Amino acid sequence: MDKIFKGMKPSRRSFLTGAAAAGAGAVATVAKGQGAPDPAIVEQQPWRTFLGEGVDAYPYGMPSEHEAHVIRRSVPWLTADPISSVNFTPLHELDGIITPNGLCFERHHGGIAEVDPAEHRLMINGLVDKQMVFTMDDLKRFPRENHVYFLECAANSGMEWAGAQLNGCQFTHGMIHNVMYTGIPLRLLLEEAGVKTNGKWIMVEGADAAGMNRSIPIEKAMDDCLIAFKMNGEALRPEQGYPVRLVVPGWEGNMWVKWLRRIEVGDQPWHAREETSKYTDLLENGTARRFTWEMDAKSVITNPSPQAPITHGPGPTVLTGVAWSGRGTIPRVDVTIDGGKNWHQARMSGPSLNKSMHRFYFEFDWDGTPLLLQSRAHDSTGYVQPTKNELRAIRGENSIYHNNGIQTWYVNEQGIAENVEIS
Repeated sequence: MDKIFKGMKPSRRSFLTGAAAAGAGAVATVAKGQGAPDPAIVEQQPWRTFLGEGVDAYPYGMPSEHEAHVIRRSVPWLTADPISSVNFTPLHELDGIITPNGLCFERHHGGIAEVDPAEHRLMINGLVDKQMVFTMDDLKRFPRENHVYFLECAANSGMEWAGAQLNGCQFTHGMIHNVMYTGIPLRLLLEEAGVKTNGKWIMVEGADAAGMNRSIPIEKAMDDCLIAFKMNGEALRPEQGYPVRLVVPGWEGNMWVKWLRRIEVGDQPWHAREETSKYTDLLENGTARRFTWEMDAKSVITNPSPQAPITHGPGPTVLTGVAWSGRGTIPRVDVTIDGGKNWHQARMSGPSLNKSMHRFYFEFDWDGTPLLLQSRAHDSTGYVQPTKNELRAIRGENSIYHNNGIQTWYVNEQGIAENVEIS
């Protein structure tokens, strides 16, 4: 070897080539040490033997066929009819904080409205100086902004009020998604119309067959609401309100009216169906809390979980999940693997954005004994996510909305997880 390299300076290429060869030899040695060589290494795979499809095969890119199981799913018995129903985001299959457009959960009250944007109009009326009607082209001439927000249905985790019900975080927590919205600050349109001094509320109405409508205080409308026409850079999907929807950051999803067609300014709330008989919090004594718009801090471990068991056996294990708050950011998440006996501060990773999902991780060596997994979110206001029993002590068990209690997964010796409740 001294003769070979005498008077020569090894290049980076020769070093890397030698290192690669040494690495390959090490892999082969390990494989032989384990028995028969791994066919995935030593046998020619079919995709290496023929040319693939060209650039025009998929004008709109699609996921790999090997990811066909990553889809929204519904629970048929939850509602009487799929037209007025919900499907769920597969949280256990995702990472980071952005939900792909095709996986954002759906909640409809009259099915998906298929709206022609050329014929769509947005009207502002009521207590304004001038009533106005905007086409989509009109709207796109206003200054626009980009913001990442979570959208959570108030009924997310609603089935869990009375105890562990649905086996999978897709079904317990999947009525949520987190995307970047592009849209116009609502205040710009209201300022254009001129809100009268006695205009204290707005009523937003959708163009779907259900005619969804909700009352919103003028302070919120003038603060951070958006009239959005894009999500994650592309046009809204029809099931997400194409061509235009309302974005109400941090507040319950029912207020984010899709297929937005009208905004009426008034001097008091409208007390519509979706804010009286629905989307109120029934307490144990029979009275109901109304106008509980904000979504409290919440978190869930997505892996391991019932739909994402531990398959690798004992050893290094990655726990991950998401947390969010309608009142700000999530600076900290605690996790426990023993049902609350010991808590550990999780590692936050990725952007920390206002009223957005936050991703957390906790790496540990699993010894193969059963686990009781929980996560506990802290938001930027100092609020700490409660246990389910702490929540029930105040709210009772009659509600189906605004359940942000700590979720528990039990993992057995085989790595199989299930939904349980311990507090």
